[in-house]
Amino acid sequence: MRITLIGSGNVATHLAAAFKNAGHYIVQVYSRSLQNAALLAYHVKAEPIDDLQNINPETDLFIIAVKDTAIGVIAEQLAQYQQLKVHTSGAVSLYTLLAFSDNVGVFYPLQTFSKTKEVDLRNVPICIEGANESITKNLEQLARTISNKVYRIDSDKRKIVHLAAVFANNFPNYLYTVAQQILAKSQLDFELIRPIIQETAQKVQQGLPAAMQTGPAIRNDETTINNHLQLLKDEPALQELYRLLSQGIIKLDNTGQGDK
Repeated sequence: MRITLIGSGNVATHLAAAFKNAGHYIVQVYSRSLQNAALLAYHVKAEPIDDLQNINPETDLFIIAVKDTAIGVIAEQLAQYQQLKVHTSGAVSLYTLLAFSDNVGVFYPLQTFSKTKEVDLRNVPICIEGANESITKNLEQLARTISNKVYRIDSDKRKIVHLAAVFANNFPNYLYTVAQQILAKSQLDFELIRPIIQETAQKVQQGLPAAMQTGPAIRNDETTINNHLQLLKDEPALQELYRLLSQGIIKLDNTGQGDK
């Protein structure tokens, strides 16, 4: 398939490489920065452009991989083209594209991406949605050329998946940052807690997270909890965050789902 990437960020970078490796032809890479477009285009042997007026119509698919607020703007600019257009967002409805064309869909890879870290998309769930059954089947076939995990998920359910992903990925990463800052204030190295982070991540690959919960809250260890809150007395926002998270874990224990 001939594919044009609209965007040159993390998602576009990984999709472009995966499609190229799967035998697809990347026609063009668009970015507002020609330098960024050229960098990605070079790796997938595509033409870089920084103006949508220079779109090559000889393509089969436009993949809109830009920030959520720009998806509608890009879709409107591409409305003159009849080819299939998809966006890659977990939070934006299919209707954002349907406002400008009937030949549209969603191609959402459920993963966190960084340009500098390789990801095997074969193990990454691809959530697809099409404006009709024919488009959905075509997107399924395309997704299976780069991933072994392809799911039909409509816009409403995809928003739920995206919400869950924020809780599972973005919030824990912020908490890692908090932990690093707490350690740094006492001249302690973040390396000290990398093993426990890794062990926790590995445990949830073997079972449901509620059954893997440990720590003072699940043990109803009020002494330790109060000691921790005292250590955070100069950080009221973190103190409140600690209290809210602990209360959530205590409630989990009260439902009988936790494991001390």
